[in-house]
Amino acid sequence: MEKIVEFLKSIPKGMWLVIYGLLIILIYKLATSWIEKKLIQTKSFHTKFILTIWRVVFVTVVIIILLANLGSIGTVGISAAFVGMLLGWGLQQPVTGLAAWLLVKWTEPFKVGDRIILAGIIGDVRSIGPMYITLEQVGGTIGGEEQSGRAILIPTALLFGQVVTNYRLDPKYRVEEERKEEEGFILDEVPVRITFESDWDKATKILIECATEVTFDIINKSGKTPFVRAEFLDWGVLIRLRYLSIPSQRQRISSEIVEKIFKRFSREEDVEFAYPHSEIIYRPKGKSTPL
Repeated sequence: MEKIVEFLKSIPKGMWLVIYGLLIILIYKLATSWIEKKLIQTKSFHTKFILTIWRVVFVTVVIIILLANLGSIGTVGISAAFVGMLLGWGLQQPVTGLAAWLLVKWTEPFKVGDRIILAGIIGDVRSIGPMYITLEQVGGTIGGEEQSGRAILIPTALLFGQVVTNYRLDPKYRVEEERKEEEGFILDEVPVRITFESDWDKATKILIECATEVTFDIINKSGKTPFVRAEFLDWGVLIRLRYLSIPSQRQRISSEIVEKIFKRFSREEDVEFAYPHSEIIYRPKGKSTPL
């Protein structure tokens, strides 16, 4: 027993500090894991905030203990470095989230009400906080871009490592000639495939008329009318009907346009939808194809 005591006394003070540091880190990790597990079980939305409070309290207690046992300038330096390591480790995410929140408030790359894509999730911004950005999910388990009613909480700190897509271009980023009332609209399209035998003029006229009927109010505000772009396919022509739309009503507007196009095409004999298919042409024996 005396040998053990003598051995412990022979250990340098710096080594004891390292041992204490490792024990403190171990206690911190075990306690943090236990608290996080309990918060997950209770399905708390304030997990990040509670963990931040726990880290601050833990670091404060460690600082008080270290200051009460300081004995030399060297110990002060080692203690300061150790405390700095704990602070940097424990408060990294909260500090990053706070910095990202201040950046959003200052530069306003998006604001409440905007539809954005963040971390691969499409949603309408409902709140922007130091800890979380709350999105009302768009799409998700359903196709298209309609609100699902689900809330998605994304850590604000992720803003520094993610590309953010905003459906609305802020007027301050536009050139002067584009600063019109169209700032709240986005360009959308409905692709329509027609056969080579279809009447081109009639088809494009129907498409533009259908889009004009549905987006009449948007056209009055923006001054921009629907238009078409086309390209060849192996089995027909792909016409892209393009028009301005409202981000939050994009799915409804495109659905109404598709319905009108389908009903108009069904009444026409010289305009047909194209689709991939094969044809077998029968020619009676002895007859040749006229040149």
